Amino acid sequence: GGHHPVQEGEVFNTRYQALRELGCGAFATVWLCQDVRRKNQVAVKVLKSREGFAETAQDEVALLRCVNCMKKKDRAGENIISLLDDFRMIGENGFHNVCLVFEVLGPSLRCLMGNYTAQGLPLPFVKKSLQQVLAGLHFLHEHCRIIHADIKPENLLLYGRDKSLQRLLMDMLDCGQRTDVKLKGAGGDLGNQLEESDLMSIEVKIADLGSACWTYKPFSKEIQTQPYRALEVLLGLDYGTPADIWSTACLAFEMATGECLFDPQPGKYFSRDDDHVARIIELLGRIPPQIAFSWNKSTKFFSRPGALLRLSRLRPR
Repeated sequence: GGHHPVQEGEVFNTRYQALRELGCGAFATVWLCQDVRRKNQVAVKVLKSREGFAETAQDEVALLRCVNCMKKKDRAGENIISLLDDFRMIGENGFHNVCLVFEVLGPSLRCLMGNYTAQGLPLPFVKKSLQQVLAGLHFLHEHCRIIHADIKPENLLLYGRDKSLQRLLMDMLDCGQRTDVKLKGAGGDLGNQLEESDLMSIEVKIADLGSACWTYKPFSKEIQTQPYRALEVLLGLDYGTPADIWSTACLAFEMATGECLFDPQPGKYFSRDDDHVARIIELLGRIPPQIAFSWNKSTKFFSRPGALLRLSRLRPR
């Protein structure tokens, strides 16, 4: 599919030696690498080589460079992952337009939440983490004029300022492939254990600006992962920085309860988007007509102000 077949031990750009894979997504693979020049570890994101990715990759680099530049002026930038380097590479599948080098952080928030499936994360940790996410978003929105456009647990990475805690988090990085990484307070005591007392020492950083855009120049009409998608995006309206705040609110509920606030599913006669809009109405009440009918395709969802086209029996909650 255009992914570069990285081999362990392979050296990128005569500098970064691949140690092991950290993750694989639709558009890139991420590798833990040794920087042989600076004698430290970094994370290298190798983007796919298929046509059409060149412009997207360049956009991501421009956004990350803007973040780096503004970080020098505002401490809130600490809540955003740092780009250390970028380079170009030719591989077996063609020209990889951009490879991005980042600081090494720990696993995603999703990994941690997997240990607390039933009851959600402890509320003091939820509040502390959300403060960091919101500070990071304020920095992106106000100082960088960037919309992240994909806030979700997978794009929030954990790290510890304490070296022993960071080492423990690094051991958890492959939690998706292993079942022995448990938190003592969550019913498991096998493998690498994270003490509950360590939880409040963990910090989060916003990562993956691959879907991000400028506030004054949206790149796409459809943004965000479905459960965290804002109403204005679902309805095809113009969106802005509040879309990230909607996603953060969905995230807050999920962290605190262990359940998705909105988990829409398609049916025989309605789409996933239909169900999503219906679930929003069930929770928040009728969508004001000036919002529902403020675009020329409103009949996609509504038969008349406040009435859904394909779903009639709603269960307010």
